[in-house]
Amino acid sequence: MSIADWVEQYLNASTPFFIYLALGAIVFIETGILIAFFLPGDSILFAAGLVAATREDTNIVFLVTIIFIAAFLGDQVGYVLGRKYGRAYLERHSSPRIERMIARAELFYEKYGWSAVILARFYPWIRTFMPPIAGIGKMNYYKFLAANALGALLWGVGITLLGFYAASIPALKDSSRLIAAFFIVLTIVLTIRNYLRSKRD
Repeated sequence: MSIADWVEQYLNASTPFFIYLALGAIVFIETGILIAFFLPGDSILFAAGLVAATREDTNIVFLVTIIFIAAFLGDQVGYVLGRKYGRAYLERHSSPRIERMIARAELFYEKYGWSAVILARFYPWIRTFMPPIAGIGKMNYYKFLAANALGALLWGVGITLLGFYAASIPALKDSSRLIAAFFIVLTIVLTIRNYLRSKRD
C-alpha cells in the first residue's frame, strides 16, 4: 500500500473537521518546521483531493483554502526564522567559510530567489529548507512574499485539485505516480537550466 493509499484510507474514516485540521497542520508543519522535512506532502495532498471527491460532507473549496493558507504561513514562518535567528546565529559564529556561504546565498537569492522558492515546493525536503535559507540570504521580502503565494497556489491547491479530479478519471488516478514523476523531472530540468545559465553569466 502506497502512502497516498494509506492516507486516503485513514482520512476516509475521519470527520470533515478532522480532515481540515489534519491537512492544515501537516502542510504547515512540513513547510514551516525544519524537523518535519520527512513528511510526504505531495502524496498527502493528492490523497486529500481523492477523499474530498468521494465524500459529500467535505468541501473541496474549503479544503484547498485551508491548505493554501497553511502552505503560505508555513513558508512565511520559515523565512522569518531564518532571517531573524538563523542569520544572527551565523554572524555570531562568523568565519571566512560562513561569510562565503552567506555571500553566495545572498547572490543566489538576488538572481534566482523568486523562481527557486516556487520550484522548491515540488522538491520533497528542499521545500522545508528553502524558506529559512532565503531568510538567511536576506532575499527581498516582497519578492519572497509573491513567490511564496504563487508556490502555495501551484503546489498546495494544484496537487489537491489533481487528486480531486483524478477520482472521476480512473486513468488519471492510476497514473498519479507518473504525473508526480513528471513534475519532479520538470523541476529538475528547470533547476539545471538555471544553474547552467548562472555559470554562463
